[in-house]
Amino acid sequence: MMKFKGALFALALTFSLVMGGLFAGTPAQAASGGVLQCAPFARQVSGIQLFGRAANWWHDAAGKYLRGTLPQVGSVLSFAASRAMPAGHVAMVSKVVSDREVLLTHANWSYRGGIERDVRAVDVSAAGDWSSVKVWYGPIGNLGLRPNVANGFIYAAAAPAPALPVSGVQMASLR
Repeated sequence: MMKFKGALFALALTFSLVMGGLFAGTPAQAASGGVLQCAPFARQVSGIQLFGRAANWWHDAAGKYLRGTLPQVGSVLSFAASRAMPAGHVAMVSKVVSDREVLLTHANWSYRGGIERDVRAVDVSAAGDWSSVKVWYGPIGNLGLRPNVANGFIYAAAAPAPALPVSGVQMASLR
């Protein structure tokens, strides 16, 4: 009977993993080590096609995606690299609660490789510009003890194409 229960559990677990993979897409994994990382996960859930370290996303988004300081659902909050977070961090905004509070969906924050959905993040900057943010931290069951430096939000809409210079270009007439 124990062997049957064990086999049934293994079958149920396999089915759950397969079905989860079918409906959730391929898990975003790091190139080495296989631990779920924030950048590939943020790319998967937001649709923002940036690659590489989270610390580079803000710079890499310039000219490709609109960026700003106002939270929007589906945008990615970009955290700067710091001593505590040398690779930076990125997290998708899943809900805007107010101009100073959002819910984030992200990976590899509270738990190595773990996914957290709809966790609280609060703008604690003096200017209200999301440059300093406290984020829910699971092990203490509250907002983290230290603020994190943030660059701002990367929006899923692509940046408009730059205008072509008019000087030296002959415009065709419309007739």
